[in-house]
Amino acid sequence: MTAAELPTAKACDLTVVWAYRRTGKFAFHVLTGALESAPDVAHVPITFGNGVEAVCAAIDDAQRRGCRVLVGWSFYSPDFAEMTNELRAVRARTSSHGVLHVVGGVHASAEPLQTLRAGFDLVAIGEGEMLVREIVRAILRSESPRGLEGTAWLDGDDAKSAPMKRNGKAARVQLDDFPPCAPAHRRHGPIEITRGCIYACRFCQTPFFAGANFRHRSVENVREWVRYFVSCNFRDYRFLTPTSMSYGTHTEQPDLAVVEALLATVRGEIGPARKLWFGTFPSEVRPEHVSHEALRLLSRYVDNRSLILGGQSGSDAMLAHSKRGHDVAAIERGAALCVEHGFVPHVDFLFGMPGETADDVQQTLQLMDRLVAQGARVHGHTFLPLPGTPFRRAAPGALTPELRQHLVRLASQGSVYGQWEQQETTAKEMAARREA
Repeated sequence: MTAAELPTAKACDLTVVWAYRRTGKFAFHVLTGALESAPDVAHVPITFGNGVEAVCAAIDDAQRRGCRVLVGWSFYSPDFAEMTNELRAVRARTSSHGVLHVVGGVHASAEPLQTLRAGFDLVAIGEGEMLVREIVRAILRSESPRGLEGTAWLDGDDAKSAPMKRNGKAARVQLDDFPPCAPAHRRHGPIEITRGCIYACRFCQTPFFAGANFRHRSVENVREWVRYFVSCNFRDYRFLTPTSMSYGTHTEQPDLAVVEALLATVRGEIGPARKLWFGTFPSEVRPEHVSHEALRLLSRYVDNRSLILGGQSGSDAMLAHSKRGHDVAAIERGAALCVEHGFVPHVDFLFGMPGETADDVQQTLQLMDRLVAQGARVHGHTFLPLPGTPFRRAAPGALTPELRQHLVRLASQGSVYGQWEQQETTAKEMAARREA
C-alpha cells in the first residue's frame, strides 16, 4: 500500500489509545500505519496519549461516547518498571469496562509471563503489523482476541498464580507490505529499510525478536515513501536499520551496488537542498564494512560527516565471546578510514560484558585512547542483561573504578559521551526483577 492509497477515517464503536512514549513512538507510528492501510479497520479512531493524564483522558472520552477501548503499550526492557507503574496509575483512575490493555514489543515478547503478571490483559508476541489488525477485527466482531496467533494471556483472575497460555508468535512481515509511518495521522519518523540481523550478537535483542536474517524494503518502495515525505516538505531523511551497509544483502558481504541504488534514488527524489543521513542515528555501520569504496560512495550522497561504528570492546576475546563477528583490528582500520575520508567515527563500546576480565578492560581503555587520538569519539554503554538474548541470565554490567575514572577524563575532553552511569543502575534493577 502506497501513501496515495491510504483511506480516510470515520467513527466507530472502538477507539484505539496508544500509551505514547518517546522510546516506543516509532513502533506506534508503524502500527498506526498498519491500521490506516487496511480498509476494513482504517475507520477506527486512534488517539496518542503521552503520559498517564493523556491516556486516562482518552479512555474517559471514548467511554463517554459508548466506545470500547483498546489501549496499546510498547516499551523496551529498561523502561519496564516505569511503564508498568503508568499502567497501574491508569487502571486506578479509569473504569475497566470495555477496556483491553495490550502490550507488545521486544520486552513483552521475551518476557510474556512477567509482563502479564504486571497487569496487562494481553501480550502480543512478535511483530505487530498483522496482529494489531487481527486484534482490532476481533474486537469489532465482539470476539475475544485471546487465542489469536501471537498472543499470550493469563488463564484466571489471580495475576500472581494464574497460568499463562500462549499461541505461537505473530507472523513476520515483508516491509514493502506496510507503511513505514502513519500518514493519515501525520506521525512520521525514519524509514525502516531493514528488519532482522544475521549477526545475532549475544547481547542484542534485535535478531532474537525480528529474526537472524535480513528483510529489506525495496528501493522502489522507499522511493514512494520519500516522494510522500517530499510532498510534506520534510527536510531531513533518515533510515532505520540494524546495520546500514548491509542494505540489500542477505550475507555478511555488503552489496554496495544496492546501497548506491538506494542512496542515489533518495538523493534524486529529495534534491541537493534536503539532508540525507545514512550510517548515523538511528542506525550504525559495522566496522568491517568500512572501506575506501564504501566511504567514497557515502561521500557522494550523504550529508552527515560522522558515522556510528559498532565496536563494543577492545578485547578480541570479548568480541569472540559476544559473537560480534569482527576483531579489534577491524575497529581500528574502520575508524582510521573514516578519518581519512573526512568522517568523524563515533565508536560504540559496551562495558561490563559477561566474562570481562581486568585485562579485557585494560585493552578496551587502550583502544579508546588510540581511537580518540585519531580523532574518533567514544559512545559508552553499560551492558544490560536483556531478556530474549543469550546473555539474559548474565550478571548486570558494572564499571570498574579504573574505567569510571578513565571515562570521566575522556568526557572532560569532549571525547566520550553516553549514559553508562544510568545504565549501570538500570542493569542492576533489571537483574533484580529477573531474580524476583
